[in-house]
Amino acid sequence: MGFGSGDPQAVMREFLHQVGGCAVIDGGLATELEANGADLNDPLWSAKCLIGSPHLIRKVHLDYLEAGAHVIITSSYQATIQGFKSRGFSQEESEDLLRRSVQIAREARDIFYNDCLRGYGGQSDIKKHTVLVAASIGSYGAYLADGSEYSGHYGKDMTIENLKDFHRRRLEVLAEGGADLIVFETIPNKLEAQAYAELLEEDNISIPAWFSFNSKDGVNVVSGDSLTECVSIADSCKKVVAVGINCTPPRFIHGLILSIKKVTKKPILIYPNSGERYDADKKEWVESTGVTDEDFVSYVQVWHEAGACLIGGCCRTTPNTIRGISLALQKEHAIPRESVP
Repeated sequence: MGFGSGDPQAVMREFLHQVGGCAVIDGGLATELEANGADLNDPLWSAKCLIGSPHLIRKVHLDYLEAGAHVIITSSYQATIQGFKSRGFSQEESEDLLRRSVQIAREARDIFYNDCLRGYGGQSDIKKHTVLVAASIGSYGAYLADGSEYSGHYGKDMTIENLKDFHRRRLEVLAEGGADLIVFETIPNKLEAQAYAELLEEDNISIPAWFSFNSKDGVNVVSGDSLTECVSIADSCKKVVAVGINCTPPRFIHGLILSIKKVTKKPILIYPNSGERYDADKKEWVESTGVTDEDFVSYVQVWHEAGACLIGGCCRTTPNTIRGISLALQKEHAIPRESVP
């Protein structure tokens, strides 16, 4: 199911109807790549695997599909033309790597569909279901790889035009690469949200998008900008079909959903991290601050009842987390995972 040329808002509503009212988003990519042997100690982070280990990315996508994800997010969060060129790749090669991130996700979806048709490993409970491929665009701070994606502080000289110039070509390449939608993730400030909204309109991007912000206090986005003002930007952009929160501790999510509902009628998405704190100086996660998969999944019904209709996980969540979310939603609705012909 793609968005095609129809009304994107209507297609998103139909997608949510097909999946039973609440879609499952996948979980942490880098966590699983590292678990499968990837070394991501690199400014490109998970995008490093586009260069040398695309098979690991495909495997992780498949693991999440088997766990019940309806939306798989590409490995392009920290993949930028500027970043690839700094590693010696040409403009054309850099754009090809971006396209490759979408291609890998589409390949994983095709493999999943084919395996389901054949009867996946004898596991009759794994059924073919609607899957959207979402092309990830991380913030300017993610490219800098200096922790500013968690602060939103880019310096007083940063402008909307600077940000639009930075993101424009990457957005165009990913939008033309075969994804179903664009996901602007971990948006740390109002300025970047406005830049994204203007790019979607000015460049006449052909596929819809979602906006996802992050918060460290449960009230504002990480820069200190008003969450409701940021959400209002997404609400006013016709190309945006959903808005919400990611890479934020689970304990803040319920209140953030309620805040978002005050300013938009668009579907609300949430995919929190595990609750662990990221040390930007050491570039590592502080494990003792997180929650277990069981605790994470226990929030799902509360989040859904509060208004979230796309739920998944971000950093440090795993296929087990996503499987738990999928099962919790199935139990809540007392219906089997939907199938499509």
